[in-house]
Amino acid sequence: MIRIKNHKQRQLFDPWRHLSPKRRKMLEEDWPGLFREHLLEELPVDQMLPHFTDGIGRPSKELYTVLGVLLLQQTMDLTDKAAIEQLAFNIQWHYALNIPEESDDAKTISEKTLYSMRQVMIDNHLDETMFDAIADKLAVVFGVDTKDQRIDSVHIKSNMRRLGRISIFSQTIFKFLVNLKRHHRMLFDAIDEKVIARYWGKKALAAFSMIKPSGSEKTLKTVSTDLFDLIEQFKDQPQVCSMHSYKLMQRVLAEQCSLSSDTDGSKVTVKKPADIPADSLQNPSDPDATYSGHKGQGYQVQVMETFDRGEDNAEKQQRLNLITHVNVQTACEHDAHALAPAIADTRVRGVGPKKLLADTLYGSDTNDRIAQVATVELVAPTHKGRSKEDLLSQFRFNKKGLVTQCPAGYRPENTSPKTKRSNFGAGFDLQRCLACPMLPQCPVKPGKKKAYLRYSEKRYRLAKRRALEASAAFIDDYRWRAGVEATMSEFDRRTGVKKLRVRGMPAVRFYARMKATGLNILRAGAARKARRKAWAANGAYIGHVDTFIHAVKERIQRFIEDLGSVFLNPTQAADSYRNMAA
Repeated sequence: MIRIKNHKQRQLFDPWRHLSPKRRKMLEEDWPGLFREHLLEELPVDQMLPHFTDGIGRPSKELYTVLGVLLLQQTMDLTDKAAIEQLAFNIQWHYALNIPEESDDAKTISEKTLYSMRQVMIDNHLDETMFDAIADKLAVVFGVDTKDQRIDSVHIKSNMRRLGRISIFSQTIFKFLVNLKRHHRMLFDAIDEKVIARYWGKKALAAFSMIKPSGSEKTLKTVSTDLFDLIEQFKDQPQVCSMHSYKLMQRVLAEQCSLSSDTDGSKVTVKKPADIPADSLQNPSDPDATYSGHKGQGYQVQVMETFDRGEDNAEKQQRLNLITHVNVQTACEHDAHALAPAIADTRVRGVGPKKLLADTLYGSDTNDRIAQVATVELVAPTHKGRSKEDLLSQFRFNKKGLVTQCPAGYRPENTSPKTKRSNFGAGFDLQRCLACPMLPQCPVKPGKKKAYLRYSEKRYRLAKRRALEASAAFIDDYRWRAGVEATMSEFDRRTGVKKLRVRGMPAVRFYARMKATGLNILRAGAARKARRKAWAANGAYIGHVDTFIHAVKERIQRFIEDLGSVFLNPTQAADSYRNMAA
């Protein structure tokens, strides 16, 4: 049975009148008031309805409350038990979720319900729906200008242990043995007792961590051979081949070893570390995690946000830097592949940028052309090329891409445009080029009659971009990119995104997106508080009379409400309240 509270319905009497004026003001000005007023109704409750049956079964927990708890749990980086305690006792959560009643049914929830609802959201990608809905709503409420944005990535880790190569083999074999014993005991009993003794139990696995470096090569050969033997032993058993742990063994063998045949049969050879791909298995407990040579094992989160160019601190506090796009990738994926999806996602939702700042990893020629097609100006440095490539940017070109002058100040004797079969070309005086001190770094190549410069359309575009990077306009624009590093620090500091409590891409994606949604809410609450503080300061010149009248009126209203609840019937009390409000 579905239970949903209609938060649009107005109540005759203020259910929060028991709060003192100062406490009520603190709640209203910060994120709880913002959430209750603008965001509570944006939670994707309607997309939860297909998973429940209306009119049959036990009533569900109030769905707005459940989704709100799941969101606030990730915002505050809480465990399930801590989130349940906050729902029961934290008045900020009560105010944000609009739960004025004091019943156990309204303010308590079981860990099983929290887990089940979270799994529904993960399976149906409702974290993405919630992030988009809340980000788009905040953009409207705060009038966020999305024309200037910046993008970067942050490396995060799931709840897994960092394993070496020997441990990857041993843990994968151990996981297979446990599952085989649980589901196919007779097949488990057929395994060689020496193999079981070598990998079964914590003591056996701990022995692999005490191996000296001098014995690692021999141990790797042993564990790889055992892995191969187990795969061969059960390759004709369909019920075993379909097991997830058996497929993990096959994956480890393919990634870590190479097979060769000889007269004695197949021979297993352990690959060199440099030959192992970055998307190889890092831990059998988290098969989705991969490896980044720069940052290590785990995942990465792409984050794109708006920013304000104002220099005044008071005004900057009142503006909202809104995270408009979040995407979770494996750690081995290159940042260059994240730009096009980010532009497409924000453009579809109406919060796309006109100018996008990014670091060198996003600044490929392909991304620059994609951004131009999307009418987005990409402000990102190009990869540092060879010295001759860098010197090409000091040549002068006309609008057609033809060279008009070299860095030494000489004009070419002839030029040729790009065709389907040839690149751009320019011919310079041979003797003059041979005598030029810049020749060793110059891309011009001496020929028999002239010194020739030939360059592709891509090299021409990169040369133009490298020349632009030295301009004052580019330097002034690009200096704002560094602010996204502060966002990444805040992202981790306030939500704990860099070290998650879960494993696997679906759960990691859910946690990261929900934490980004929570960060948007916390930022919006701070901006709302700063704005109201500024408005109060600007209106302070009116005098203290209005403040006094408001305080007296509030006290009289509360007195009439309390008196009406004792001496008047509900209709008379309502009339009295409306008269006082007027």
